Amino acid sequence: MAAIPVQRESGAPGREVRGHAGLPGSPLAPGAARTLVRAALADAPGVSGRLVDDAMAVVSELVTNAVVHAGTDVEVDWRLEGSGVFVVEVRDHHPARAPRDAAGGEVSYETAEYGRGLRLVGSLAESWGVTYRTGAKTVWARITGEGGVPPDGPALDVAEILAPRPQGPGRDRDWLGRGALSFLAEASDLLAGQLDENLVAALTGQLLVPRLADWCAIWLEDEATARGGDGTGPARVWHASENLIEELHRALEKEPPQHGDGLLRSGPEPYAWPGDALGPQHADGTALAYRLIAGGRPLGTLVIGRCGLSRFPDEVTGLVEDLGRRVALAIGAARQYARQATISAVLQRGLLPGAVAEIPGLRSALVYEPCDKGGPSGDFYDLFPAGDGRWCFAVGDVQGKGPEAAVVIGLARPWLRLLAREGYRVADVLDRLNQLLLDDATEAADAAARALVTAGGRPLIAGDGPQTRFLSLLYGELTPYEGGVRCTLASAGHPLPLVLSPDGSVRTAARPQTLLGVVEDESYTSETVELRSGDSLLCVTDGVTERRSGSRQFDDGDGLARALGGCAGLSAERIAERIRRLVHDFGGGLPEDDLALLVLQAE
Repeated sequence: MAAIPVQRESGAPGREVRGHAGLPGSPLAPGAARTLVRAALADAPGVSGRLVDDAMAVVSELVTNAVVHAGTDVEVDWRLEGSGVFVVEVRDHHPARAPRDAAGGEVSYETAEYGRGLRLVGSLAESWGVTYRTGAKTVWARITGEGGVPPDGPALDVAEILAPRPQGPGRDRDWLGRGALSFLAEASDLLAGQLDENLVAALTGQLLVPRLADWCAIWLEDEATARGGDGTGPARVWHASENLIEELHRALEKEPPQHGDGLLRSGPEPYAWPGDALGPQHADGTALAYRLIAGGRPLGTLVIGRCGLSRFPDEVTGLVEDLGRRVALAIGAARQYARQATISAVLQRGLLPGAVAEIPGLRSALVYEPCDKGGPSGDFYDLFPAGDGRWCFAVGDVQGKGPEAAVVIGLARPWLRLLAREGYRVADVLDRLNQLLLDDATEAADAAARALVTAGGRPLIAGDGPQTRFLSLLYGELTPYEGGVRCTLASAGHPLPLVLSPDGSVRTAARPQTLLGVVEDESYTSETVELRSGDSLLCVTDGVTERRSGSRQFDDGDGLARALGGCAGLSAERIAERIRRLVHDFGGGLPEDDLALLVLQAE
């Protein structure tokens, strides 16, 4: 997730510092907002550390509130008036209207709707409120360098939120004000960075125990059935005394939380005290259950317990409820990532050939390195028999990555094989694939326009709707004969192939032509080269030619041809490995683009 800064200004003392950012409605949004605002305040002279800390806490809580309760993208506007007054506005796009208050028509800030976090904002803000507009709601706050109500406790950081809670009669009230807001802000960032739901559950236990509870447990539910308690125990159990965890886990396994009324409520609800598992010293206490809900879906249940209390203080129940919302968002994000990773892995397996064909009189070597190991690459390759003593190869690169690129590859690769096996020659294959990509994009745009009009939306204008996905492709046909291999090939917007002779000389083997999917009725041409014994054909994607080192690219000054020239006398496998290593060494770090290269060497 990336923030989109629209405006940021800073200047001399007395001049306003302003900023605006659009943020996707995800668990990472609060952290992104804090980063942008902190950077803006860092440029402003005379701003106190106290004001910066308070601003970070308030911004994080307002954005979190918008993400949790609205679920839409959010917009953040901030400004610094002089050096002592900070104003922030967070706007979501969930249609809403001001709730009526029976006492006098004013806006009511009930915890159930808004979360305890906004009440905590009030402890830092000089003033704050909610402004309702058609299709949007803005929550704003104004804080000064002196702060609002002085907090009872110091500000917290990530290390402190894992430390033991303060002891004494007033320990819970120490969470009011800046301390509680900092706890929620840092906990949000800590949880949002996790991509495994079990790790989210484990971190939640460390956040709660022993600071807010003596023990806690988390049950994770199956979203499809909304069941996680029947026959399954809690995913994680934590206790301040480690020697009690195992016995507590066994007891809780027998008593999963029940939600019999079927209503989705975040809680808290009473939970039976597991006194037998905790021993005589902890025979009495109070436990509460919080349903973990994100996007209207139940994801699990959080149970907390504290010994020796008849009821939890309101300060704790509200704070845990707000934390539970963040836990639910993090679990939902982790599950979405896991689903996407699974889909991507399946797509990737389906987009690449299971095996590379063996060709008489020709050796082949392949290097394929997607830069995103968890998603579909935009690069692809193929080497397959086409019948009648012919073999065909392809090395391609789709504009963009991810599922949209996978759709284009999933369209192009089977069509290449079908057309080749139907006897179409190289130029004809590119002509038909070009038209296929254009027709597919047109049909998708027409379908989107019809759906929008049917739904009562405005007509599509230029720039709306599905966009054409361009494809660069090097495609060729190989025909072995006595003493060599005849190669007919064409390059459509792709890095040109190179031929290495045994004496070390290098020449190009095609001429540049237009990308596929750009120009209607484009007519492609092919060229034929003879690969004699010892000749090697090198085909690459732009992850090789455009590999960067500062302002230079690997292929600047015919860098790829020079590198290939140094491979004279090497086998196909060693040529491929040397070029791969040279490309990696050139940038001095991990490649930032997908990389594919194919070496075909006549025996």
